[in-house]
Amino acid sequence: MVSFPPASDDQGVTCGHDELLGAEVVGTGGDGALSRVGTASPCHTPWTDRADIAQNREVPASARSTLADVAAAAGVSVTTASRALRGRGEMAAATRARIVTAATTLGYTLDGERRGRPRGGTARLIDLVLSHFHNPYTEEVTAGARTAAAHLRYDLVLTTERDDPDDDWPVRIRSRGSAGVVLGLILPTATQTAVMREAGIPVVLLEPPSGSSRGLPSVRSTDRAGGSAAAEHLIARGARRFVVIGGSPPYRWGRARAEGFFETLDVGLPRAARVHESANWGATEAREACRRALGNLAGDGPVGVFACSDEMAAGAYRAAADEGLRVGVDVLVVGFDDLRGARWLQPSLTTVRQPIREMAATAVRMLAAGAPAGDEIVELPTELIPRGSTRGG
Repeated sequence: MVSFPPASDDQGVTCGHDELLGAEVVGTGGDGALSRVGTASPCHTPWTDRADIAQNREVPASARSTLADVAAAAGVSVTTASRALRGRGEMAAATRARIVTAATTLGYTLDGERRGRPRGGTARLIDLVLSHFHNPYTEEVTAGARTAAAHLRYDLVLTTERDDPDDDWPVRIRSRGSAGVVLGLILPTATQTAVMREAGIPVVLLEPPSGSSRGLPSVRSTDRAGGSAAAEHLIARGARRFVVIGGSPPYRWGRARAEGFFETLDVGLPRAARVHESANWGATEAREACRRALGNLAGDGPVGVFACSDEMAAGAYRAAADEGLRVGVDVLVVGFDDLRGARWLQPSLTTVRQPIREMAATAVRMLAAGAPAGDEIVELPTELIPRGSTRGG
């Protein structure tokens, strides 16, 4: 099983599981100061190390991109770009997504966003609500949201969702006058959604777990296209038998990844042997699921394994070793996410990169610009990153 080390914040401080147990959650603003609001579960500090932060440090104002740069990159007029970033006007979701993505990539912020007051509450606070902070995925989410908030001169407050359907996090957020809320991998209840709407606090969903969005805007990655790319890659590398390890619970993104994979497989190799197993998104269950699949797979030739997360892909490595098979030769493995641990596996893991930091930053920028009303979807593209686990014999 792969273990991922704790991350460090940009001051080089490392947080272990026990250090934040029961403590208040840390938020940072544009001045780098730390504030503590809310109660944390056992976690690692979700910020990354100096090298990671250096890639996203704010540039001097004189070097910032202009609205014209954003418009040119997105292929629209300056007026259209301005309307999209301010959440105003009717336009195609794909157009708005292209503009928001261009602004995120260029690090552009509206002057009004730097100086003005937030739209929701009276404080320059944006809440990032997560169910936990202790895994590499949510560390990436927090790093991306933190960087975007710092660019926009907002404080980022981390709030944990408690294991209670009646959790009052909306009341806590409303009481401190937050400008907006990013919900990471969480779908609010109807009651929680109503509290936010009544308070006039905009909400953006980041990778919502179900197809429903309760009428809220969301930022996602192209999960189905990512699954399709994984299938195309494995076919091209010579795989002729296939295992897909999906997630349980079957969240929206996991279903989309598996569906994209099988749709492409049905076109490229419609008669290929295949087994679809499920695991709880962790390496241990994925190891057992992959072992079962390998034992039930008929036919000869290289086996292509597509795991719907990098952590489950690590379990597939162990399963291959259990069966006396070589990853990258007998078993070709593709993961999904491109977390830092993917590069530490031996051989390094081929994976579908999900732009996690960019997605979180986009959600924050949407809030600062005035989140659009309705269930608009902004999708950021995935990218297959080939490495040693699919090099072939």
